[in-house]
Amino acid sequence: MSHISSRINETERLAADIERIHELAEALLPHIGDAPEIPPTSSEAAERLSALTAILHELHPADVATALEHLPQKERALVWALVKPEEDGDVLLEVSEAVRESLIEDMNEAELVAAVEDMEADELAELADSLPDKVVAEVLKDWDDEERAQVRAAMSYRDDQVGAIMDFETVSVRADVSCEVVLRYLRRFDSLPDHTDKIFVVDDHDILQGVLPIRKLLVSDPDDLVENVMARDIVRFSPDDDAEEAAAAFERYDLVTAPVTDAANKLIGRLTVDEMVDVIREEGEADMLNMAGLQEEEDLFAPVLKSVRNRWFWLAVNLGTAFIASRVISHFEHTIAQIVALAALMPIVAGIGGNSGNQTITMIVRAMAMGQLSGIQALHLLKKEIGVALVNGMVWGSVMGVISYLLYHNTGIALVMVAAMTLNLLLAALLGVLIPVTMEKLGKDPALGSSVLITAVTDSGGFLIFLGLASLFLI
Repeated sequence: MSHISSRINETERLAADIERIHELAEALLPHIGDAPEIPPTSSEAAERLSALTAILHELHPADVATALEHLPQKERALVWALVKPEEDGDVLLEVSEAVRESLIEDMNEAELVAAVEDMEADELAELADSLPDKVVAEVLKDWDDEERAQVRAAMSYRDDQVGAIMDFETVSVRADVSCEVVLRYLRRFDSLPDHTDKIFVVDDHDILQGVLPIRKLLVSDPDDLVENVMARDIVRFSPDDDAEEAAAAFERYDLVTAPVTDAANKLIGRLTVDEMVDVIREEGEADMLNMAGLQEEEDLFAPVLKSVRNRWFWLAVNLGTAFIASRVISHFEHTIAQIVALAALMPIVAGIGGNSGNQTITMIVRAMAMGQLSGIQALHLLKKEIGVALVNGMVWGSVMGVISYLLYHNTGIALVMVAAMTLNLLLAALLGVLIPVTMEKLGKDPALGSSVLITAVTDSGGFLIFLGLASLFLI
C-alpha cells in the first residue's frame, strides 16, 4: 500500500511542478522572452526566473522532458534554455520525437555536440536521425574505432528492428572460471550497466555459451565453475528481429535483459527491459494515432500548418467517403419524402454499425500487435465476430424496433429497423476483421486509418441497407 501511495504522491508532485513551471514561464515571457541570459527588468521577474531555474535543476531529466511536452512553444523555448547543459542529452532522449525536433531547432551546432558527445553508442544512434550530419560526424571524430562501428551498426537497422535499440554495454565471462573469480571481476567495476540481472558466458571468440544469473551467482559455492551453474537454455535475439516481437517475448518470459547475437551466435549486444517498455508504449501510441487517421506523432503545440500536414490525408479520405454516403442517401430521396421517419432513424443504423466495427477492429489490431493472430485464427475469429454481431443485431435491433413502433405506430418501419441494424452489424463485423488483416497482408500497419475506413463503410452501408429495405417493403 505504501508503494502505491508513494507513486501517487510522485505523480501529484510532478503535476504540481509542471503547473508551477507553466505559471512562471508564462509570467516571465513579457520580461525576457525566450532569452534567459537577458537580465530581468524587475526584481519580481528575477525572483520568478530564480524559482523556475531551481525547480528545473531539481527535476530528473525524464520529468523535465515531460514538462517540456506540456508547454506551448514560446514557454518551451524559455524552459529549454534554462535546463542544465549537462542534462540536455538525457532530456533529448526522453522527449517525444515531435518535441525533440523543436528543441534541436533551438540549438546551435556547438550546443548539440556538447549535449551528445558523452552518450553511449546506442543512445547516439537513437538520436542520429534527428541530428544534423555535421554534429554526428563531429562527435564520432573523437570516438575510437569500436564505438564508431557500434554507432554505424545500430544506424544500419530500421527503427523497428532489434539492432536499432540494442545496448552494446555488456558484461561477459568465460565458462571455465570459478564463481569466486567472477565475483572478484565484478568488484572491479565502479557500477554495473543498468538492469544487469545476468552475466553473459562466452568463449574466446565471444560465441555465446549461456548466461549466469546474478541471483544464482550470489548463492553458488565460490569454487563452482561457471559452466556448472550457468543456464544454457536462454532467450536470445538477432539484430534483424522485429522489436515489437522482442517486446512481446520480454513480457511473456518476464525478462530484464536478453543477449543479441549475430548469425554466428557471437554476442554483439543486449536488450533491456526499459527499451522494451518504450517499444510497447510507442507501438500502442502509434496504433491509437493511426486508427484516428493521424500520419505520425504530433506535438500538441506544433504550428498550425505542421498539424494540418499531419492530418489532411485521412480527412480527405473521410470527406470522400462522406460524399459517397450522401450520394447513397440522394438515391432514396423519393423514399424519404414519403416516409419522413426514415430520416430520423437512419443515423441510428449507421452509428451503431460504426461503433460495433470500431470495437471489432480495435480487438483485431490489439491481437495482431501481441502476435496472437494468424491466418487460420483470423477465420475462426471472423466466425465468432459474425456470431456476436448477429446476436447484438437481433437484440438491439429488436429494442429499436419496439421504440420505432411506439414512436410511429408502423409495424413495417419497426421490422425494417430490426433487419437493417442486424445486417449493418454483420457488415461491420466482416469488415472489422478483413480491413486490418488485409492491411497487414499488404505490408501496411493494420491500424492505419482503420477507424476512418470502418466508419465510412458502415455509414454508406447502413444507409444503403436501411433505405433499400424501406424502398422494397414500405413503398
